[in-house]
Amino acid sequence: MDLTALRLGIDALNAAYADCIDDDRLEEWPDFFVEQGRYLITDRESHRAGLRHGVIYCASRDMAIDRVMATRRVLVYEPHRYRHIVSPARIDRVEGGVAEARANFLAVRIMHSGDSSLFTTGRYLDRIDISGPDFKLLERTVVLDSQKIDTLLAIPL
Repeated sequence: MDLTALRLGIDALNAAYADCIDDDRLEEWPDFFVEQGRYLITDRESHRAGLRHGVIYCASRDMAIDRVMATRRVLVYEPHRYRHIVSPARIDRVEGGVAEARANFLAVRIMHSGDSSLFTTGRYLDRIDISGPDFKLLERTVVLDSQKIDTLLAIPL
């Protein structure tokens, strides 16, 4: 696969991922990951220190499914949604059917009242299975630029 096709595929994955969350189709969110795909939201300082803990952590697609179910049925939070803006991907490495890529993002939070505010900014650090016709995330580490989030982070970023 040439670099242009790879970049377009990764950008399409990121756009579909953001649309899924922004359109409140959270039940589809785990489908962006391979069966043992990992998802982590952490802050810049923890990531720099090599710490693998975070605000949200899923070690498999099944854990992501549980997270969605908990978000829908258990978690109590003020209704809101996001609008993501995601930069084009920067591909760092490709080897053995796996691409390592990064993309910057910002997420605007839209409250049920219609008020909007910048919620967070950060970077997606991804390992992506590019061996099949549909790219899937092996791992997505969401590194937030700030340690401060002003409300419960219930919805994935």
